[in-house]
Amino acid sequence: MVRLEIRDDELEVEVLGLHKLWALRGRIRVPLSAVATVRRLEADQAHGWWKGLRMPGTHVPGLIVAGTFYKDGERHFWDVRNAHRAIEVQLSGGPFDRLFVEVEDPDQAIRTLVGARGA
Repeated sequence: MVRLEIRDDELEVEVLGLHKLWALRGRIRVPLSAVATVRRLEADQAHGWWKGLRMPGTHVPGLIVAGTFYKDGERHFWDVRNAHRAIEVQLSGGPFDRLFVEVEDPDQAIRTLVGARGA
């Protein structure tokens, strides 16, 4: 799971707890201007077995996907155990093309990101 924070026109994604070990990353920062779209993660995306080439990270199908993955020419970051609490953040010009992350409250996270980006 991650915590999302808006700081000085930046989105900060903090990977929490043991997820840092599985994802091999503790924090991602991207400019808010790089956030293109935000939406709930679709179940077939979360439960599918192929996330791309894992470099580095952890993937146990049906249990956890965490880390950096390369798929279809894009660089993705995943940190998802419970797909029902996950969102997808599409980026333009950031260190990743997409973030797939589990958050405490997906609807609130989406409202926060959309509101901050629109401000």
